[in-house]
Amino acid sequence: MKADIYILFGALFTAATSWALGALLFYRLRVELRRMEDRLLAFVTGSGLLSAIVFVLCCVKLARKGVFLVVGAMAIGSAIRLGLHRSRGEALPAIPRVWRWVIALCFGVFAFLYFTNAMAPEMSPDGAAYHLSFPGYYYRAHGFVRIWWNMYANLTQGIELLFLFAYAFGRHSAAALVEFSYLAALPWLMICYARRVGIAIAGIAGALFFFISPVVGIDGSVAYVDVALAAVLFALFYVLQIWAEEANDRLLIAVGVLAGFAFAIKYTALLALPYALVFMAWKRWRNRRAWWRGAAVVTGVAMLFVAPWLVKNWLWIGDPVTPFANAIFRNPYIHVSFEQEYRSFLRTYTLTSMKQLPWEITVDGYRLCGLFGPLYLLSPLALLALRKPAGRQLLLAAAVFFIPYPSNIGTRFLIPSAPFLSIALALAISWEWVLVGLVMIHAVISWPDVLKLYTSEYAWRLVKAPYREALRIIPEDTFLARNFPGYDYDRAIESHVPPGAKVFAFSQPAEAYTSRQILVKYLAAPNEVLGDIMWTPLYADFQPSVIDDYHFARCPVRKIRVVKTHEMQQAMWNVSEVRLYDQGKELPRERDWRLTAKPNAWDVQLAFDNSPVTRWRTWEPGRPGMYIEIDFGKPRPVDAVRVETQPDWREADMRIEGMDESGKWMTLTDKVVRTDRPVADNMRRAAAQELKARGIRYLLVGNDDIGAEDFQQHAAYWGVHKIAEAGYARLYYIE
Repeated sequence: MKADIYILFGALFTAATSWALGALLFYRLRVELRRMEDRLLAFVTGSGLLSAIVFVLCCVKLARKGVFLVVGAMAIGSAIRLGLHRSRGEALPAIPRVWRWVIALCFGVFAFLYFTNAMAPEMSPDGAAYHLSFPGYYYRAHGFVRIWWNMYANLTQGIELLFLFAYAFGRHSAAALVEFSYLAALPWLMICYARRVGIAIAGIAGALFFFISPVVGIDGSVAYVDVALAAVLFALFYVLQIWAEEANDRLLIAVGVLAGFAFAIKYTALLALPYALVFMAWKRWRNRRAWWRGAAVVTGVAMLFVAPWLVKNWLWIGDPVTPFANAIFRNPYIHVSFEQEYRSFLRTYTLTSMKQLPWEITVDGYRLCGLFGPLYLLSPLALLALRKPAGRQLLLAAAVFFIPYPSNIGTRFLIPSAPFLSIALALAISWEWVLVGLVMIHAVISWPDVLKLYTSEYAWRLVKAPYREALRIIPEDTFLARNFPGYDYDRAIESHVPPGAKVFAFSQPAEAYTSRQILVKYLAAPNEVLGDIMWTPLYADFQPSVIDDYHFARCPVRKIRVVKTHEMQQAMWNVSEVRLYDQGKELPRERDWRLTAKPNAWDVQLAFDNSPVTRWRTWEPGRPGMYIEIDFGKPRPVDAVRVETQPDWREADMRIEGMDESGKWMTLTDKVVRTDRPVADNMRRAAAQELKARGIRYLLVGNDDIGAEDFQQHAAYWGVHKIAEAGYARLYYIE
């Protein structure tokens, strides 16, 4: 029970601090809002302010429980002292009686379902993997940590900083309840908007459509950020509508806060600021008023929330929008090939046709990770709402915030546009008793016990209201050990891996419950290199069994290059070793040699390390003009170059170039003699020793990972021994 108190305090204190900061902002702006909407808009807007405050505290290493307590107490105390907890605005139109009962029933029942899941121990896939692991890192370090080994650490983390604020008091479940607070607030925000503009019934029905949807329920009751983003975007829309109605330019400060905070939550909200600016400019133009001053205010305020994340990424990664745009902002942390593969997967998941999309996001829920429910098959009817001014505004916002969706077609990436679509759908139907019936049917078929009857058994959804787990009647440790394999992995790592040691993993474990550094194969460029090393003994096509010899007339050169001459389509250019010869003798590698490559200069040393399990790779499709270069610093006679490579690309399409003493480049030869050779038979141990040389002594290998069986059967050949087995994975120690 004591744990529950801390959990609830952490979440409630975070929400209260957010409300207080927002209330203070609106008070300072002298903005009069109506009852209920004032508290809701203050909470959502204030959460952006709190996130920015936590960002600053992380920068100066003051992310501590005591500091958070002081910040919250000062904000809440100031708001109460000014009487901001008492609404003074005009009341919104009353909710019709029948809808009061519908809200009480549907909202009450589903809120209980969502709340108990949020209170229960956190074990959501992304929440346990990274949304909560980084707040853990920051809390232990009292501020930001340069986490180069995990690409997710360098996405914008506006909500994760609120998780950090709650985590300081109630750990993981408190953070999940922060997301739940947005889930609880958003339907009421939708209802308030609808009451303000005179479409109360449509707003109530649309809010319940949204709130009851299975994917919204599970996303909003775990440590994810999509529902929070939806709340911020709807608040932005709401404040813009109030500004258009009242022509109060002081509201533009709040518009800037919300637009900037939306981007700080997720890159996919990058259109929030352009949407706000175009909306404002259009309204000003129609009223024949200057728009640029307002645009400057909104942009300036928004950039206070946007710029810090871009600067942080630029300083630490070299790419302000990492893990994207790596072909523009070259860096050693994310490979271009990974970004291309990642983008390609997110655009299709495992769908074979886009015709499958409507069914997947409304009924099946497996391939795209969640479903909205069959009700949303009626979504095209929402176009009928174009007949009404509010409908046009709602559908415009839905369309704008839908634009990023094709870049990631997972169901939950529709959540930000769903509130607008939901109200528009209800507005299009308009008949009150039809809407009551649709809400009730939607509620019944979205309840977990009914949902399982027609959706995929693997759909991402809630399965019950775990009140015993929420109240810790079943201890958290016991529950997680029984139900969450990732927790077992983390406990094994905590028990067997000393602080400061590194663990290499082929697939991502749930890092939220461990403090150790885990290098997951695909989450950073250096990790991909480690994975490539460990896979080399397992695949003949990875092994350096091909020798390309280039002979030419002996001449002194200051620099020499191995240059790619042909397009390789989707294949990478790989070089295991480059050797230089003079009169039959290999030139010994000297310290004053300067090595470089285009692209991927950071790994060029792998082509000069005499290791059969390492290789330099372009990590993007090979193209003419790519090269490896050796700068001797002074002219050296050379008459042959040997390139050791793999049989995964059978054509020898390279030439050798040299720079003479005058600085002129010349082609030495493009004639090659290719031969095959046997590879060393001790490559497993060589691969493991490469990891050891890089300071990695522990391997986490899951049952489904490539090579899992080989590690079990040939541990001695690898030079490792098993030190723990947990769930579906084994932990090995490199000897």
